[in-house]
Amino acid sequence: MTNYFQIWLASARYSVTRTLMFRFDFFLWALVELFWMSVNLLLISVIYEHTDSIAGWTKYEMLLLVGTSLLVQRFLMGFFWSSLFEMGRNIKSGAFDFFLAQPGNILFMASTRKLDLDGLMNSFVAMGVVAYSAHKLGLHPSVLDLLLYAAMIGCGLIIHYSMLVLTISLAFWLTSAQGIEGSYFTLSEFSRLPREAFKGLASLLFVWLLPVVVVSNAPAEILLRGFQPAWVLGLLGATAAWFTVAIFVFHRGLRRYASASS
Repeated sequence: MTNYFQIWLASARYSVTRTLMFRFDFFLWALVELFWMSVNLLLISVIYEHTDSIAGWTKYEMLLLVGTSLLVQRFLMGFFWSSLFEMGRNIKSGAFDFFLAQPGNILFMASTRKLDLDGLMNSFVAMGVVAYSAHKLGLHPSVLDLLLYAAMIGCGLIIHYSMLVLTISLAFWLTSAQGIEGSYFTLSEFSRLPREAFKGLASLLFVWLLPVVVVSNAPAEILLRGFQPAWVLGLLGATAAWFTVAIFVFHRGLRRYASASS
């Protein structure tokens, strides 16, 4: 683990150096992401000008939920997105050979090569939204609640990471991998909605089969209502299941990989 941490630190230093070489690009994309986040938050304000609650959630409860969803997504974009985005293209071009030659776990090397500092910077904005919402709601979470919230954010990050790895791994089988990343973003849009808004088949699909709703609702519920064993155990189980499936599919796909020399 120490060796892998040192490898990750080397990748982080490389990413910081590269970002400082292209400062305008960094600030531009940081502003683009900030604008996108602001649109989501502004939409809530507009909707709640015409109603007091949605599926039983008040304005600041919904704001806390959306802030939690944005926090998980910013972490994903910051730590993994660029590397995984490139992985699909490297598989089709044969450049994935570079990672096969590395003395370490292939998925780790391929998915942690780059950091997006703009995404990580905007994660502080998402934290500010969560803190502001909690203040307006008069919440006073205990230390245990905050630790559980952080743990649930980590679980949500792993689930999103696993879903993205599954999506990118389709490149091992598909003739063209162009555009398959968009399917992840389509699913992630549902994470900003409360679980109570889903009924019937939609609840079965987006809450139980594809836990895109749970990854944001579970941490938010901990801050709003305290420790709830069902939420915590459910999210831990979903995290273990999705990560296991992602690893399995990735390694099955790896057997089909045709290198640049073939």
